[in-house]
Amino acid sequence: MKIVVVTFFILSAILFLGTCKYLIELKRPGVYPPKQVLKKRAAALAGAGGICLLVAFLLSTFS
Repeated sequence: MKIVVVTFFILSAILFLGTCKYLIELKRPGVYPPKQVLKKRAAALAGAGGICLLVAFLLSTFS
């Protein structure tokens, strides 16, 4: 069970790093894809990272 918890923590960290990458790309001028697409991708990655982090905390608490 500990491997599953660690996997969820690592997955959430990777998703949050991806979110940071897209947020940094938003600051650059003339970037492709358009900024609206980058905002949607960043929001999706942040949401998925938050869910994975929540699952990891719940699993680590109740196991």
